[in-house]
Amino acid sequence: MPPATSGSSLPSWNDGAAKQSILNFVADVTQEGSPDFVPPADRIATFDNDGTLWVEHPMYTQLAFALDRVKAMAPMHPEWKDTQPFKAALEGDMKTLAETGEQGLFALLMATHPGMTAIEFQKIVVGWITTARDPHFKRPYTELVYQPMLELLAFLRANGFKTFIVSGGGIEFMRPWAERVYGVPPEQVVGSSIKTEFQMRDGRPELFRLPEMHFVNDNAGKPVAINQYIGRRPVAAFGNSDGDLEMLQWTTMADGHRLGLIVHHTDAEREYAYDRDTTFGRLEKALGAAAMHKWTVVDMKNDWKRIFAFD
Repeated sequence: MPPATSGSSLPSWNDGAAKQSILNFVADVTQEGSPDFVPPADRIATFDNDGTLWVEHPMYTQLAFALDRVKAMAPMHPEWKDTQPFKAALEGDMKTLAETGEQGLFALLMATHPGMTAIEFQKIVVGWITTARDPHFKRPYTELVYQPMLELLAFLRANGFKTFIVSGGGIEFMRPWAERVYGVPPEQVVGSSIKTEFQMRDGRPELFRLPEMHFVNDNAGKPVAINQYIGRRPVAAFGNSDGDLEMLQWTTMADGHRLGLIVHHTDAEREYAYDRDTTFGRLEKALGAAAMHKWTVVDMKNDWKRIFAFD
């Protein structure tokens, strides 16, 4: 069967350089006899999640989850009313919360994510992702996935690629819904993680989540995690921020034909427009590197016919 490289497989993409770079790459690496042919076993494609596959503004979805967890747990922690960053979280003071930086975010995660079994956490995530609504679009977060990227995931899989999510988000936050939303099974989701230990509880084996980080899968951590969890160097990588720079470098700065792609948020009307001046999804270093390494830069406003399935 010939490769499924027809542009009709990407109907939400406008014809142009970005779409053509994808089609050309897939045709080159899947055509037997081509000097750039890549065996199916080596057709590994890695995707960042926040800002690459779904919306990351006005904040990362997992942060919205953590804020809701703080509110739900607040009655058990009266001291939070006078303690930052919990005070800001409870009051909806995003300016003060942002000023607490990574340390503040870490404090929220460590207060709301551990102290339970892995199964208990999974149930909480599933319950939240099913009922929570994005404050801007007033829709479930799982509807705020980019239709062109869903088509790209399916297109790559139809051409023998194995698609992985490699995100700074929590691995156990993404795994419960990633297969339903993206078609990516749990074993192909790579993310940040907290420490977990095996315990016997009431005669039952459990995995208990501890209040300590195990691994932060962002920036230079992404190539390390790819090597550790996947064991093969990707031939294609997709991101949208400086947090994806090292993953794109690791993927493309190697022998053979490779594809690096950056989603550039340029559509303030249908979604958001941002790059250098943002707290979430800052894009500066990677945008400069794109020109140097000839990565494809997707202009959301001009390259995508629609952004969401409901457009």
